[in-house]
Formats: sequence, structure tokens, C-alpha cells
Amino acid sequence: MISLITTLITGSACAIGVKLYKNKQKNQVITVKKAHTKPATLRQRMLASFRIRDHQLKEILGSQTSETGKEMDQAFMLASANLGFAATSIFYPTLVWLVIILNIGSNISIYRLAYKETISKRRLSSYALDSILTTGMLLGGYVYTATISSWVAILGRKLLLHSEHHARKNLSGLFDTQPSYVWVLTDNGIETEVPLEQLQDGDIIMVRAGQMIAVDGVITNGYAAIDQHKLTGESQPVEKGIGDEVLATTVVLSGQIGIRTEKTGRETVAMQIARILDQTTDFRNTLQTRGEAIADQMTLPTLGLSALCLPVLGYNSAIAVLTNTFGYKMRLFGPASMLSFLNIASQTGILIKDGYSLELLNQIDTVIFDKTGTLTLDQPRVGQIHTYHNYCQDDVLGYAAAAEDGQAHPIARAILAAASERALTWPEMTNTRYEVGYGIQINLPDRTIRVGSHKFMAMENIEIPTEANNAQTICHQDGHSLVFVACDTRVIGIIELHTRIRPEVQTIVNGLRQRGISMYILSGDHEIPTRRLAETLGIDDYFADTLPENKAHLISKLQEQGRSVCFVGDGINDAIALKQADVSVSLCGATTIATDTAQIILMDGDLNKLVVLFEIAEKFTVNMKNNLLISTLPSAVCLGGIIFFHWGVLTGMTITLSTLFFGITHTIWPLFHQTESSDHKPLIASVQDATHA
Repeated sequence: MISLITTLITGSACAIGVKLYKNKQKNQVITVKKAHTKPATLRQRMLASFRIRDHQLKEILGSQTSETGKEMDQAFMLASANLGFAATSIFYPTLVWLVIILNIGSNISIYRLAYKETISKRRLSSYALDSILTTGMLLGGYVYTATISSWVAILGRKLLLHSEHHARKNLSGLFDTQPSYVWVLTDNGIETEVPLEQLQDGDIIMVRAGQMIAVDGVITNGYAAIDQHKLTGESQPVEKGIGDEVLATTVVLSGQIGIRTEKTGRETVAMQIARILDQTTDFRNTLQTRGEAIADQMTLPTLGLSALCLPVLGYNSAIAVLTNTFGYKMRLFGPASMLSFLNIASQTGILIKDGYSLELLNQIDTVIFDKTGTLTLDQPRVGQIHTYHNYCQDDVLGYAAAAEDGQAHPIARAILAAASERALTWPEMTNTRYEVGYGIQINLPDRTIRVGSHKFMAMENIEIPTEANNAQTICHQDGHSLVFVACDTRVIGIIELHTRIRPEVQTIVNGLRQRGISMYILSGDHEIPTRRLAETLGIDDYFADTLPENKAHLISKLQEQGRSVCFVGDGINDAIALKQADVSVSLCGATTIATDTAQIILMDGDLNKLVVLFEIAEKFTVNMKNNLLISTLPSAVCLGGIIFFHWGVLTGMTITLSTLFFGITHTIWPLFHQTESSDHKPLIASVQDATHA
């Protein structure tokens, strides 16, 4: 049976190796052909392209060829080759000595880890168990089983190291096809091809259909349909024209555009996303914590049980006990399961920076939402329009739109949107004067229009009706803001601006309530608007008039009551609260400090995936419980067989390998199923710089 398993594993390893070798040779042939058929200048360009690409990836991934990684690659290759020699030694017994030597050589890294844990850290780890098991098998003459055991142990270690690289590479995959050269439009209208690394802010680059945009910038001429699903997750192409922003790594599907460069290289939105992962805790440690902890805890009891079996049942049974340690396989199942669910989260548009937070999510019983920017949108909506001196609402709104035309701030967008809904037209403005932070003055042919705050009107000596002052008092109590509109020397109207609730919030609140989770609103706003928002959403509890430094204190008080708290926020003033919470969630597009501090980022930039996040955490917990059963029940059966039926090493290894492959299938099945059926948005989603948040 063991020989059959050895042969099957060897055949699979050889097939994969041959396939990889053929692909490598094929790529080499293609490269050589290109090198011989293209002119020298093109060869130089290709080499420069590879250097730039390599530099970009290294900025994101860091060095992926560490000494530990190289050592494990060599050990795995040696262990895989030794499987072949072990299978061959069935027919040529003289090769057994070579198999033993290669076994010892491939396990040097495992022996070193065991020594480090045992001597330096003074604790017995599962790597010590690996070392004792392999050595015991070789001394007992179980060469074939020792070979398979070594291969499995090295595979587990290699999987963990590969996980780090794979997880980080997922974030940078969108750079694999980024252009190395761009066409720059010179002052005399001539297009010149220059290396991407030489591009400067302010340069105008030309991008045509089928080409990838290499910078963040603004369209200066042309019109195009742009595929930006890699970055924003939007399934449909977006039509953009002059004045619209475009982002690096998106693709022009049709049309031709000129783009004024605003950000290149490390400053682009895509690179900001990649840097988020670099600022997190050690990725491998978060993956290993639970699986290795379970395996390490069972190392000493297993060694003790094996020692007891040695004089009673014999050497064969003592070694067999070591092949089926309780929970040992969790060292492999734990990281594999967590990787599967981290990838599922990424496919759904959720970046989980700290794997441990995925475990904690299933214990959360309280979710606290920051109000402004999290539950509400930046851009308000126009509410009631108050008019005076026989002016109508359309007059007031039209004058306000004329003043705000061309502005990009949220209030201007709200006013212009309301004017467009009413199909209003407004005259062209001339001689515009801005009073930063207060208001705008425009001159029309026969009158002067001022739009701004109450203070701006007072500064300009504008007459304010008593009714307007009364309306302002009422609106402030309700949490609304006001824009005053004046014609010449008197106020002719005021426009109420109401906070807009994110459209997805009610669904999120209902979903969390169904899960039995308590919810709070935390706001620095006044009590009345905060209470009304809570009533509108059906949230029973809220904290109003809360200073930034007190947010963390309120979370701490809930934790002292035994609550497990998840805080959702997006502002600089939320950073301390994000740090205090058991699990912290921010939105892509929030301030940099919020996304840096939060453990989890919803990459869609809204709350749509919050309930999905809890569902993923729940499924992960179930998967881990099943993993523990898969890891322990066969061990219990095997231990009973060893004690009562005197099972030996061969039977023990057969059960171990069967359990191993069944368990690995179970851990990766959710990811496979998700890949088959998912049409969710990708991890890399739209994100804005802190200055735009």
C-alpha cells in the first residue's frame, strides 16, 4: 500500500515537473527567437521593460527570494526527487542507502527548525515531532514511509512560505501587464515615446483603444470607453470625456484620449492599495498561529504516549503513534483553510489584512458605526428652499447653480444636481470672486449674485430677513446646513442641505440585526440629528457630541461589559477607536490613516460587503471546526488500533496520508466552489487619496 502511494505521488510530482520544464523551455525558445528576429533597439527596449516591471513588483512584494524560501525550495525538490528514488529502490534495493542519505539531507531545514524551537525557545514544537518521527523511521528501517513523511512535512512548511508570496502577489497582479513606454504629446503637437519611469507630473500622454493607462490623471482631450473592473470592480465599461479622472491599470476599450499626468509610479491609486499590505503585521504569523498552536500543544503528550508504548507494545507501535498525533495536521489545515477564506474575501472585494481578525469576527456581538462618512455620503442633497422678496424657488436655485458651476466640492455638486433635476438653465458668470471658506460672488450683466454662508452675507453687508435667521436656527437643530443666496444687497433665499444616508445602510442594519448583533451610532454631531438617524435606521443606541479622543473610551467601556466590538469608521478622528476595537473595518476611499489602522477594508468603498464579511467569518469557523475533527478522529481510531490490534507504522502512515489528502481537499473546497460560482467584484477596488476623502 505504501509502495503504491509512493509511486502515485512520484508520478504526479514527475508529471508536474515535466510540464513546468516544458513551459520553461518553450518560453526560452520564444525569447531566443524574438532576440534573433528583432533589431537591437527592440532588444534593449524589452530588457528595459523587464527591469522596470521587476522594479515595480519588488516595490510591492519586497524580496520573495529569501534564504529561507530558497532553502525550502531546494529541500522540497530534493524530497520530491527522493520519492522517485524510493519507488525505484523497490526494484533496485541497493538504492536504499541513497534514499536514506537524501532523506537526511532534505530534512536539514526541519532539523534546524526543531533545534531552534527546542534549544533557543525552550519549547517542544511539531517540528521536533517531525524530526523524531523521520529519524525513528529510518532507524527502524521504514525507509519508504520515512520518505513520504519527510515530503509531507516539507510540503507543509513550503505551503506556509508560499502563502505569503501568493497573498501579496494577488495584490500586485494588476501590474503584470502595465506598459513600460508611453506616448507623450509635446508642446509642438508631436507624440514621442518615452519610458514610463521618465514621465513627469503634468505631461500629456496619449492612450488609444486597446492600450492600458499607465498613470492617474485627468482627460484633456478625446472621449473613450474605459474598462476599469480590475481597479474598481465595475463590470461595465465607463464612458469618460474631458475633465474626468482616470486611473492607472485601467484599459481604453474604444476611442482615444489625452491624459494630463497627476500621479505616477508609487503615487498612483493602485500602488497605494499595494502598500496597505506592506504596512500590516507579519502575514505568516497570523496564518500559522492557530494551526501551529494546536499542533504544538499536542507534541509533548504524543511523545509521552509513544514512550509508554515503546516498552509495552514495541518499537513499531511507538513509531506508529507518532504518525497520527492529535491535531498535528492542523499545522497544515489551519493555514490552508485561512488562505482559502482570505482569498474568498478578496474575490468578494474585502481586504483582510490580519488573519486573526477573521477568527475574531465570529465572536463579535456589537457593531459601532461612525456616523459621518460611514453611514452618510459626502455629498448632501438639496432639501427645502426658502424664498423671500417675491423670488421663486427656481430663481434661487438657478442663481446658486450659476455661482457654483464649475466647482467640484460636495455642496456645489448637490446644488448643480438639484438644478439639473429641475431642468434649470443659468446665465454664464463673469468676474467671479471667491472668499475661501465663506462664499462666491459672480457678476451678471444687470446684477451681482452672492452665494455662501451666513457669515459671508454679514461680511458683505447683505440684508438678511428675520425669517431667514429663524429658519437657520431650526435647521441647525435638525442637523441641516444652509446656503444663503443674495441678489445685489439682500438675501432672496436659503437652500437647505440634508445629509444623505448611504443607500445600502438599511439593508446592512437589517442583516446584522438578523444575526443578533447589537448596533450603535457614534457621532461628533449634535444629539438631535444623531437620534433621528438612529430612529430612521432602527438602531436603538447611539452616542452623540462625542469628541475623537472619547470614541476609544466608549468602546473600552463596552468591552469592559463583556462586549466584543467591531468598529466601522473612515476618518482621521476614527483612528484611535479603530485601534481600540476588537475588529476594525474601514472603507476604501477613506483617509489614509483609517485604512492603515483598520484590520479589514471594504474595497467597494461602501458598506455593501459588511454582512458578507460576517458570513465568510462564520463559514471559516465551521471549516476550522471540521478541520479539527478531520485531524483528530482518524488519530483516535489509529491510536485505538495500535493499542488493541497492534497496528504498525504502515497502517499508521496509510491513515495519515488518507486523512491529509481528505483534509486538504476540505480546506480548499470553499475556495474552489467560490471560484466556480462567484461573480463578485475583485479585491482591487476604487480608492481615493486622503486629500480626496
